[in-house]
Amino acid sequence: MQPAWLNHIAEWISSHPLAAGLAIFLIGFCDALAVVGILVPALPLLFAVGAMIGIGQINGAYALAAAALGAYAGDSLSYWIGRRYGNGMRGLWLFKRYPTFIDRAERMFKKHDLKAIVIARFVGAVRPFVPAIAGMAQLPYWRFGLPSLMASFAWAALFLAPGWIFGTSYEAVAAVADRLALVLLIVAAVVAGIWALVVYASKFFALHADRVFAAVLRWTRSHPRLGKYIGTLVDPKRPESPSILLLAVAATGSIWVLAVWLFALVARGGPLAMDLKIYSLMFSLRNPLADQLMAAIASIADIQVLLPAFVVGLAWLFWRKRYMAATHWIFAVAVGLGFSELIKRLVSMPRPPTAPSGFGFPSVSVLVCAVMLGFFAVLIARELPSRRRVWPYMLAALITVMVAFARVYLGAHWASDVAMAMTIGVTWLLIIGIAYRNHVNRAFWMRPVSAAFYTVFVAAMLWHVPGKASKLLSRFEPPTPAVVVSQDAWWSSQWRAVRPMRNHYNDLQQWPLDLQMAGELSPLIHALTARGWQQQEQADWLDALRTLDDRLPANAQAILPSTVEARAEFLLMYKNLPNGERDVLRVWHAPARLEDGTPLWVATTQRMQFSRRFRWIGLWRPTNAGRASHEALVEATRAWPQHTASQDGLDVLRVDLTKPAAR
Repeated sequence: MQPAWLNHIAEWISSHPLAAGLAIFLIGFCDALAVVGILVPALPLLFAVGAMIGIGQINGAYALAAAALGAYAGDSLSYWIGRRYGNGMRGLWLFKRYPTFIDRAERMFKKHDLKAIVIARFVGAVRPFVPAIAGMAQLPYWRFGLPSLMASFAWAALFLAPGWIFGTSYEAVAAVADRLALVLLIVAAVVAGIWALVVYASKFFALHADRVFAAVLRWTRSHPRLGKYIGTLVDPKRPESPSILLLAVAATGSIWVLAVWLFALVARGGPLAMDLKIYSLMFSLRNPLADQLMAAIASIADIQVLLPAFVVGLAWLFWRKRYMAATHWIFAVAVGLGFSELIKRLVSMPRPPTAPSGFGFPSVSVLVCAVMLGFFAVLIARELPSRRRVWPYMLAALITVMVAFARVYLGAHWASDVAMAMTIGVTWLLIIGIAYRNHVNRAFWMRPVSAAFYTVFVAAMLWHVPGKASKLLSRFEPPTPAVVVSQDAWWSSQWRAVRPMRNHYNDLQQWPLDLQMAGELSPLIHALTARGWQQQEQADWLDALRTLDDRLPANAQAILPSTVEARAEFLLMYKNLPNGERDVLRVWHAPARLEDGTPLWVATTQRMQFSRRFRWIGLWRPTNAGRASHEALVEATRAWPQHTASQDGLDVLRVDLTKPAAR
């Protein structure tokens, strides 16, 4: 029932249970080990282990014990290092690189004593250092060991739980909402990645700023001609110099990325291989519910949302006579647009097959979003306390990247279109940010302008996006099928050319499209309705959220939609059965067309049952008795000419709805 890659992992675990336990032990051990624990991504690794537990491939108690004992062993080794070297531990080559973490761990231990051993187990980068501090403080091991063991088991249970829950509910959710789940997981990964990039990059720079600052100053002294220009940017007497230096380092990296990417696109003369692969992946993930979400996110970068916030921000700046800030902001947006137009004329890039007119290379909406929101972050971040300066940048980055992802998902742009737009925007933003920080030293009260800007931005988004999303989505219909056949040829042999599988992830999701029909569907709908079938409108996000309401009975829960070749279901009908199950018919436009314009359809039938997982996810999911549902539909369509033929072991029923039904 699992994907192929998951089956390979499961087979390996079944063949090597001791090795799997050792691997889990090492994850916990490395996460708890001083210094090494900073570098080990224990959460995603244990999430994967938890998923394997949930689908029944690893014994839960075995994995929990392995992870907990590994963490306990790592804590014990860290404790021994601290006890062995004492204060000299700070001079060890691994530890002296992280004095800040050691100081934080020491403060935590002094404040909480034994409780710090438990607390630190769940506190980020400090986690692997507190046991070493406990050893350095000569805490007796018998006092250290019990709290450490208890914390290790609690930590292992907490970190395994999300994957365990996911794995247990995977089959139920994936059977009816696989692509939606995958899109949401990708979105979550994007958000987590942006958050981690911004937070950890700022922390890394904060830890190494003094060293970089000193290196730049030495360079300016040894290169007096160029150094005099750089030196004005990093004058140690100016409090904003660290921020300017950070912007300068980032700008240098962005310029290199921009140059390399432009060279690759010019040399290729079209989309890169990466663009084609990402486009194919996004096309395969198209799902009606995800389409609605992505269209809403893509609409956030529309001028109707960005312009009101921009005007309000400028009005406040002009009113407070912050002419330099307002001028830099206007200049940033105007030059960014001009540069994108220049790149568009220099590099010829064809649009994706699904992109309508108005979408091109680079993505102007993404670029404007990056520059407008990014420069506003530059304006207000300097007025915030040092610990909170990262949030305006993070908000700008999240909105821009999410808009970019949504447009790639919909097929409006190649990945290179949005990547180039973001690179241009960030590069220019960093340059103009350096210029602004270098010439403007006056502080101002940023709370009113930030409140006004973000309030208007959210209000404009809530006003514009709901109405625009559906209109935008209608512009991204999949391309017209290239396969064209005559009706006679389809009936005799060419039906084989239009019989795709829905997907190939696993057995339950690999719905065979074992029904093809030619003609209008209204006679079929009428005939099925007379036999007790009901038509369901396509489920939306409200229907999806109702699956979490355990008070709703099964008959009140909608069947979630699905796609074929990125096309949403045209028709979904179901019939309630005495045993509480349902026969379900799903119909899509065929990935081929008849030359006389007669509609051609592909369909599947399913026997579905309602089930709940963890008492709060209620879904209609397919059973293995789909053949009975298919036979029921064969009986219901006997009034029309029909023919069944086998291909690759699958019986495919063809129904000609263009002929009058027999009475």
